[in-house]
Amino acid sequence: MLAAVTVALAVAACATACWFLVRAQLIGSLDESLRNNSRVDPSFVVGQLSSGQCSPADERAPNPFDATVQVVDRDGKSCVIVGSRLGVSPSDERVAEHRQDEAVHTSRSEDGSGTDYRVLTTPVEGTDLAVSVARPLTETDRSLRNLALILALVGGTGVLAAAGAGVVLARAGLRPVDRLTGAVEHIARTEDLGVSIPAEGDDEIARLSRSFNSMTEALASSRELQKQLIADAGHELRTPLTSLRTNIELLVRSEETGRSLPGEDRRALLESVRAQMSELSALVGDLQELSREMPPTGGPLAGIALHDITERAAERVRLRSGGITVVVRAEPWYVRGEPAALERSVVNLLDNAVKFSPEGGVVEAVLHGGVLRVRDRGPGVDEEELPYVFDRFWRSPSARRLPGSGLGLSIVARTVRQSGGEVALEQADGGGTVAVLSLPGSPEPEPERSPGSEPEPGAGDWDQRGAGDGQRTGPGGDTEPGRGREA
Repeated sequence: MLAAVTVALAVAACATACWFLVRAQLIGSLDESLRNNSRVDPSFVVGQLSSGQCSPADERAPNPFDATVQVVDRDGKSCVIVGSRLGVSPSDERVAEHRQDEAVHTSRSEDGSGTDYRVLTTPVEGTDLAVSVARPLTETDRSLRNLALILALVGGTGVLAAAGAGVVLARAGLRPVDRLTGAVEHIARTEDLGVSIPAEGDDEIARLSRSFNSMTEALASSRELQKQLIADAGHELRTPLTSLRTNIELLVRSEETGRSLPGEDRRALLESVRAQMSELSALVGDLQELSREMPPTGGPLAGIALHDITERAAERVRLRSGGITVVVRAEPWYVRGEPAALERSVVNLLDNAVKFSPEGGVVEAVLHGGVLRVRDRGPGVDEEELPYVFDRFWRSPSARRLPGSGLGLSIVARTVRQSGGEVALEQADGGGTVAVLSLPGSPEPEPERSPGSEPEPGAGDWDQRGAGDGQRTGPGGDTEPGRGREA
């Protein structure tokens, strides 16, 4: 419809302009013909007047040539020599007074026929008269009417053809949109995210189709990750819940039957119940941590001292290290991040190192140039297992008998990425594993600004030297947000 209306307006404008141009050309040709072929000899006019052959204005003169010759005086009176009586215009009077060389205008006959004439009035030399020679516009009007009819027919046909072509083009152009709409409706109806739309070319519809396909692929991947998370969480919860239920059933059966358990066995069962409850609490806490998209406090990132966080995390780990020595050497380094989340990440790295350290071993945490290296001297991680250590719930075969939820390194990877850093696990020289955590920052604290003040150019832009020479891209750097693995 829009195409048809646009074409109709364009055709109407062109047809109107064409009609007026043709009309001006025809009238111009008629005027030129009057000038070249309709000059009247003054002596003829004077002779007609003298002989009384100029009819009065109220009488109709014979018109054998379908033309009009009319004499006009300076007072506006006229008599007809040949043809029909015409109205006298002021320009005709000025010509009779010799104040104007000629007058060309259109005038209607006054005999009641309603015929329009093209009139050329010229002065009669040596007299106070003017003679008007006129020819009817009947043929010109007929030609213009025929032209208008032809233009209307041609224009109408063009508009109809444009409307039909617009329908065909619109259907062809919107066919990909119909496919896209059908795919969206199918997905909304069936929740089948495996539907894809063929995208050919580089136009807007093709780009929209490719964007839609990317969106459905991302949604399908997110759904698979969600299903995997639920399945992994259920698998991890099953073992402590089964053990917890078995221990509680033994205690309940002992009370119901009146056959009390030996004190040592009872203490062992209660201790196992307590341990399983702690494991469940830790697992639920880790799952809640992974489910958060923003820092736990929900506040903005702050400038914090990573060296202080490392010291505090080491103090917490020493309380439960079980004889493992934790050594910290930290140079000043200030980063932007959420303090509690970063401290928990460092604690997870240290706990992981303590867990795999041999009895009486040493865990070293060295912070230098924005790179924190946590090294243990345990059995290490096999080369083929390194790409999976930051996946959720992944645990190496040697670690499955040890306590843990398999989410610690996943939380570390997510927190470090939120702070703009990177984390990786590597095999250490001489055995063991080294965790490399790098964060962008500066050895100097961020300048404080008064509330509401605008930062000066360059202020707060810390030196991005967190990578240092030891910065590496960890295997978990390409994982989805919230994904990670613990060895």
